[in-house]
Amino acid sequence: MNSTSTPSLAQQWAKKYLQNLQIDPQDEQLLDKMNLSQVVSKKGRTQTAELLMQSLRSVSAQAWNKTEALLSKEVQQHQINPNFINPWDIAADSFNIYKKALAVYAQQGTSRPLAGVIGLGDASHPLYQEALEVDTEQVAPSQLSTVIGSEIGLLRKKYTTDDPRIIGFVSMQFHYTSQMLLELLSPIEQSMVGAYFKVIDDHLYMPLQRAYEAAAQHRYDSPALSAVQQLLPASTEIARNISQRVIKLYPGYRTSTGNLSDALVRTSSIRDIEMFQVYLWVCTLEGNIAAIQQELFPLCVMLYPTLKVKWELVRQLLHMLRQEISDRLTPEQSKTMMPYFQALWEMFSPEVFAILEGARNQNSSNAGFLEAM
Repeated sequence: MNSTSTPSLAQQWAKKYLQNLQIDPQDEQLLDKMNLSQVVSKKGRTQTAELLMQSLRSVSAQAWNKTEALLSKEVQQHQINPNFINPWDIAADSFNIYKKALAVYAQQGTSRPLAGVIGLGDASHPLYQEALEVDTEQVAPSQLSTVIGSEIGLLRKKYTTDDPRIIGFVSMQFHYTSQMLLELLSPIEQSMVGAYFKVIDDHLYMPLQRAYEAAAQHRYDSPALSAVQQLLPASTEIARNISQRVIKLYPGYRTSTGNLSDALVRTSSIRDIEMFQVYLWVCTLEGNIAAIQQELFPLCVMLYPTLKVKWELVRQLLHMLRQEISDRLTPEQSKTMMPYFQALWEMFSPEVFAILEGARNQNSSNAGFLEAM
């Protein structure tokens, strides 16, 4: 057993937040208008957190109303026991997670230079010096991962024990909560706070804690663990590569939320592709396909058709994912992971799609979900 693998994987995942936290430096007019020092200062972060906390309770209630309106028909169509869906528990759990996240936002800082965060590599940039002056006040979403990661892992267990599909309702509650809270903020605050909300999103949508626990059962020289460690730092890059290729392949494709190239849909697509990767890691580390079979596949069956995400698109995504993974693994690493990918590939096969479409057509009225996530 490798007792150090859990923090290793967790730390690798946390580092990705600092790597991916970017503000568009092209919009200089916006940046010039914003007082960066004020926004990222201790006082600024506190004011932002207090503003959101004042709205959190009412936003949580509104988020559940939207979730229920969106997914109520799925309960009947997919024969989900309504007793497993407790709106008061779900709203209360999301409220507590956001409360903790905002507390961390108000208190934490990082030593990462703000110049790097907003992509100001050139010292001649008019905001470079100001960015350097406030670099120690910058937010640190990686810190949040260690604060609430395990708690969200327990939350996932709570809502997937009786029926794994219930996590879909929980995820939508969190999605709408994040969306409505961010709408209350200025663009630069949205970038900062949004990085924290992405930590919540990732741990909720992806079985990260389950992957960490499975990794802890492996020896340090385990080929399975080695394969996951090789892919983890590249998971976001892989997802972005695939998303871009899919957009080019399907330029006119539109989900129920918008075109594949739209910012919201693109963000959701990247997250979903990372989600597929994490489920594959869990299967590799656990040595069985239970995570995909019992959780990922049923969720996709319930959610994707309602979002107008065609199975052909999912199949294409998986084809590209196979290529990306194969290019990054050694033959030994590939040998330990690819059997689980093959199981995933077969589950999302045209033969299965035909059965799913037939069943779907018999119960025609639907509501939507995943691209809004």
